[in-house]
This record gives sequence, C-alpha cells and structure tokens, in this order.
Amino acid sequence: MSRFPNTFLGVYAAVLTAAFAVLLLGGARSPLNAKFDTIDVQRINVREPDGTLRMVISDHAAFPGLVVRGKEYAHPRSQAGMLFFNDEGTEQGGLIFAGHKSADGTVDSGLSLTFDRYEQDQQLQLIGLDGNGRAFAGMQVNDVPDRPIVDDFEEKPKLDAMPAKAREALLAERRAKGYYSATRYYAGKSRTDNSVVMLNDARGEPRLLLAVTPDGQASIKFLDADGKELRTLTADDVPGK
Repeated sequence: MSRFPNTFLGVYAAVLTAAFAVLLLGGARSPLNAKFDTIDVQRINVREPDGTLRMVISDHAAFPGLVVRGKEYAHPRSQAGMLFFNDEGTEQGGLIFAGHKSADGTVDSGLSLTFDRYEQDQQLQLIGLDGNGRAFAGMQVNDVPDRPIVDDFEEKPKLDAMPAKAREALLAERRAKGYYSATRYYAGKSRTDNSVVMLNDARGEPRLLLAVTPDGQASIKFLDADGKELRTLTADDVPGK
C-alpha cells in the first residue's frame, strides 16, 4: 500500500511526459495559427512543406549567401532585407537596404528591389542610392548571360589564382564580347541632378542620352562606342522653332 502513491505518481509523470512529447512533435508537423503583437527575430525562412526555401527575411548578420537549388554559395552582402526564391529553391530577386552616416558626416545609404533572370543575376532593378553628397534613383534594365550564375562562382577561385595582368586581360576581353551582365537601359535621376533616359549597347556603353537639367535645359546626345559625343540636339535644333 505504501508504495502505491509513488507508483501512481511515476506512471502519471510518464504518461504526462509522453503526452507532452506527442503534442510537441505533432505541433511541429501540423498547421498552427498564432497571433503575436511583436516578434523580434534575426531571420525568418519561409519554406514549402517539402522544405524548399521560398523567402528569407533577415538582418545583415544572418543574411544568406547565394542560394541555387537549395545549395548556398559564399556571397557576402552588407545589407539586410528580403530574398525571393523560385520553385526550385533558387534566388529570384529581392529587396535589400542599408544606410548610415559616418563620423565625418558622410552618408552612405541605399535601397534596391531586383528581379532576377532564371539562375542568373538581376535583369530589372529599382534602385535609390545616396552617397558622397549625391543621390540618384531610377529603373535599370540589364542584359544577363544565358549561363547559370553558379558557373561564375565556381570559376572564381581559378580567376583569383591567375596573375593579375592575365586576369585583367581575360576579363577585359570577356566584357568586350558581352560575356558578363551589361546595363542596357536606365531612366531616372542622375548623380548630376539631371533627369535622364540612357540607352546602351550590348557592352553597356551609353549610345543615346536624353537629359533635362534642373533648370529645364533638354538635350538628346548621340555617342560613339567610346563615349564621344557624335551629335547633340537641343530645342534650338527643332525645325520651325
């Protein structure tokens, strides 16, 4: 008799522990609705039921590198923000932001919303930057290579190991052939405070520039491949003016 209470308590504790374990493990697998007034976190991963990563919201310290098909590659980024991933767990764009003022009063701030090509870098970007006493903001469209961006990450150690002159010569040759991404279109406000529309060739060199200065002077500039002005048109060149 005297042992019954202890035995009962032992059985009760075991049952309670098992029930708690079932509840805990079952809750991890079951849909759960919850409401919070405030959540403080460093990073949130949104995943499909099979574990495929679809979105990350993170501070700078926990910000991920480049993720392609679920594999992460080292890719340091100094911003916080949000990344989007496609059905295969590959980065597809994101919203990143950073900004601070140095002790000398210099501002370095910016925000970028990007839309990536499949397994490549951004082909469309909304950007706003403020630094070195100048600010510009606009929309940018880029030519992006057909090859997967992973090829460039895997080739990087080989390029880093090359002699500097040989590496720079190779990179220059590749840029001339359009091997890397190149800006084709930009519309917005320039660092010179002009409103501009800039159309570039496949190498990213400006060839046509529409601009309006802060005081209202409008112009159209035609440029050669080296950036030299071939012709400039202003309102005075309009027939019948």
